[in-house]
Amino acid sequence: MHDPFPIPPPSLLVRTVTPFAEYFSLSTLPIHIHELLFAAFSYHFICAYVSPVLSRRLFPNIYPQLSQRTRLNWDVHVVSLAQSVFVCAAALWVMYADEERKSMDWKERIWGYTGGGGMIQAFATGYFLWDLQICLRYMSVFGVGLLLHAVAALVVFSLGFRPFVNFYGPTFILYELSSPFLNFHWFFDKLQMTGSRAQWYNGILLLLSFFCCRLLWGTYQSIRVYQDCWAALHVENANSSSSLPTLNITNPNPIGIPELLEENNLANAALMRFNPNPTNIPAWLALTYLINNVVLNSLNFYWFLKMIETVKNRFRTSREEKAGDDGVVVDAVVEGVELDSRVIEEEEMDGDVREGKGTGIDVEGEARKRRG
Repeated sequence: MHDPFPIPPPSLLVRTVTPFAEYFSLSTLPIHIHELLFAAFSYHFICAYVSPVLSRRLFPNIYPQLSQRTRLNWDVHVVSLAQSVFVCAAALWVMYADEERKSMDWKERIWGYTGGGGMIQAFATGYFLWDLQICLRYMSVFGVGLLLHAVAALVVFSLGFRPFVNFYGPTFILYELSSPFLNFHWFFDKLQMTGSRAQWYNGILLLLSFFCCRLLWGTYQSIRVYQDCWAALHVENANSSSSLPTLNITNPNPIGIPELLEENNLANAALMRFNPNPTNIPAWLALTYLINNVVLNSLNFYWFLKMIETVKNRFRTSREEKAGDDGVVVDAVVEGVELDSRVIEEEEMDGDVREGKGTGIDVEGEARKRRG
């Protein structure tokens, strides 16, 4: 499948990024750099301009009254909502329309490349590039830990441009299918709908989508990628080396502009054109990917249990608020999960944290302490 993005990469941009791509063996980055930058600038535009304007029009009695910190989190949640809806829809379409994916063996899943998978990789990387600049800009709000998380996520997603496990890019991005419900859950609190019937139904969908997408689907696909990586670590090749091969194997000028653009537009191009003679992958690359995968899956299981507990507490505490208590939100967040639990306090103590970042707050214990 060729890249479905309607705009080809500008030659000047390709030439500019080529030395960087060659140095870090990111062979497919030049033909997707325009998508990556388009995504990053689009998310910035939504956060800085679209969200504030629309939010003031749609919620004139709520959004302008929020603290500056909470408005920032509101705008970031709008970006998260837009990103998760778009990237999941695009990933599902690529998985359905890309016929080459359906016939891939383990070698092609590890070293192979299709334009559709590369596009999904680019938009995901663009999101984390935007995320990084947000963390740098507002480090006093989000802290050094969130900055390091943004750097790590950007590095891991960028490895896909070698290409490496390009096949699994659309597969694992479907974790984000639960993110719209997570964002709606947050917005219900800010719209003074905590404990409402709408939030209850959304909470059920949140738990169901999280369980199906992250625990069932995610665990199954993780087992598959572990198997493929294990096979790639032990592949027999007389010319094996310590680094993942790139176009340098067959072409001393691997990223020539006309040739690269022409190749990318050929619908019947070979899946292995960027790795025509694959060798065993370096251990550091496999370990980097697999360790991150294990950590994220472990957190998903841990936070699913926390979600169940917090959703129950949400509707118990909402009855207390209706009796006259004022509340704010203390967020318990980890890797795309935001769980807001009401405690008795003023709004300026708002502990909002962006989607995709963890704080590890003991929500129930904090609530008991404040009530006591």
